[in-house]
Amino acid sequence: MIDGRPLATVQGIKTKTWRDPYHLLLTVSWPVFLTFAGVAYFAVNAGFALLYAMDLEGITNANPGSFWDAFFFSVQTSGTIGYGVLAPHSFYVNVITAIESFFGLLGFALLAGLIFARFAKPTARILFSRSAVVTEFEGVPTLMFRAANERGNQILEAEVSLNLVHNTTTKEGASIRRFEELGVLRSRSPVFALSWTVMHPIDANSPLKGLDAAELQRQFAELTVIISGIDQVFAQKIYARHTYAASDILWDHQFPDILFMQPDGTRMVDYGRFHDVQQVEAP
Repeated sequence: MIDGRPLATVQGIKTKTWRDPYHLLLTVSWPVFLTFAGVAYFAVNAGFALLYAMDLEGITNANPGSFWDAFFFSVQTSGTIGYGVLAPHSFYVNVITAIESFFGLLGFALLAGLIFARFAKPTARILFSRSAVVTEFEGVPTLMFRAANERGNQILEAEVSLNLVHNTTTKEGASIRRFEELGVLRSRSPVFALSWTVMHPIDANSPLKGLDAAELQRQFAELTVIISGIDQVFAQKIYARHTYAASDILWDHQFPDILFMQPDGTRMVDYGRFHDVQQVEAP
């Protein structure tokens, strides 16, 4: 998936996510993760409750054959609560209790590790402009888009990579999906704190030279953007990715300025105009 859109429809191979449960549990959303953990918790306790219920007199102070008494005894055993009301009585229940205590320790350790890994995973919160524009800059047609750091911290040694992905035909007549790197005027920023306008000049060496909106649509072209850097808080490398479809590229448009000087001499960044574009007269 890229920006909510599937890369392609896959046939001839089965994607078995259950074979990589650790990756799956780290990538699913928090509601899905908590739902899965809750269902697993109740299912495991229900399974042990059925084992306990097989011995009608095995739990002290429990109603004989009561599933719910056995279930809540399982909850107290796995959570090492031990209120002192329900207790194992027979040898059979003591064996099942020992087994559940062992797996309960493992289960809670794994769950705590997964939750910590999800919280500790460094992520980037970088806002990209909804559209990219093509306009004149220093007399050269230039492709531009905006990026902004949504957090109050800084991203150190930030770097941007811009690639054109499009369909093309080789000299032998084969249709391929080609990746071509687009050079930008400033590919590195020592400190990325506020806003960054990334610009690619469409000169004689640019893969976009001679192309227009209709041709990009015909080639199913996309712009793939990757911004990386070191998060100031985590001191770890973070990445952000965004894709612009051909329909997201607006020709003969420009971004209005969002940086202003206030009367007291301080600078103000108006993110309310971050996604705004203005049409300009075609050269």
